[in-house]
Amino acid sequence: MARKGKVIINRELCKGCYWCIKACPVKVLEKDTAPNSTGTYPARTSDTDIAIKCIACGSCYEVCPDVCIQVKELF
Repeated sequence: MARKGKVIINRELCKGCYWCIKACPVKVLEKDTAPNSTGTYPARTSDTDIAIKCIACGSCYEVCPDVCIQVKELF
């Protein structure tokens, strides 16, 4: 069975480099439409239905320079 995951991004720590968006092989991340408290538009999961496509590969976590991403594997 294929792995499923959930990406959790700390909006306040994200500086909007979007490396995670580029690194995601299944494209479940996108630029947020609302800024955080610093005025930065952080990354976010694109949609609840689309986020189910996450394969918990950890690529987004690995490239994040600010360590603001968690990847949870769902069973």
